[in-house]
Amino acid sequence: MKPVCLVIGAGAGIGGTVGARFAQGGYHAVLCRRSDEDGLQKLGAAIEAAGGSASGYLLDATKPDLLEERIAAVESEHGPIEVLVYNLGAQIGDRGLAETDHRVFERCWRLGTFGLYRAATVLCPLMAERGKGTILVTSATAAVRGNAGQHAHAAAMGGRRMLCQTLNAEFASKGIHVAHVLIDGAVDAPDTLGKMLGPELFEKLRQERGLDHDGLLLPREVAETYFHLAQQHRSAWTHELDLRAFSDIAWWNHP
Repeated sequence: MKPVCLVIGAGAGIGGTVGARFAQGGYHAVLCRRSDEDGLQKLGAAIEAAGGSASGYLLDATKPDLLEERIAAVESEHGPIEVLVYNLGAQIGDRGLAETDHRVFERCWRLGTFGLYRAATVLCPLMAERGKGTILVTSATAAVRGNAGQHAHAAAMGGRRMLCQTLNAEFASKGIHVAHVLIDGAVDAPDTLGKMLGPELFEKLRQERGLDHDGLLLPREVAETYFHLAQQHRSAWTHELDLRAFSDIAWWNHP
């Protein structure tokens, strides 16, 4: 039986590409996303066409019990989850405080922080009992820098970062590796950045900074880092890192 990599938030950008990389590396990739079953099935079919193994499920991680039930089902149907990739975003764009009502704020928190907590409450005891496991958490610049118009997003990502630290404090000694991956830049992904900008602006950005310019984070290269993190020896685990294109300015150097 192959080791299992569960990806929560398996879109056409980082999540799906990371799942494909783990499948290439010998894992059975279990891909979960909120909507677009057709896209989910195409992603799984592409993985299998390349010689990998994958399963796909629609999952709204904000709904009560569904996340916990899916994790239990994966453990039962596909085997022990060795790697969890928590890749749910909580970006709602640039909104002032007056445009950030409590429902929007709470939804961001549910996606950004509460969902990771829920997954951890199920998986960490199982991984601890097995003496090993890896949890890779996609995060954002907002986790370390709260800019104007990012009230909900920054609160959610900041909470996510702190939760990764507390999980490490409790479970690292039990063999569980938790890595917080800060994506400090624009990602060449049609279903995240592309949806935020719209197809015309997204294509313009790709022509100016992406493609051969390497000025956008490429999901396939990000996926290599995720796979490397899961293979690290426990004597030298990475617990937090930031990724950005070579031409970008680091978050702490921005005015």
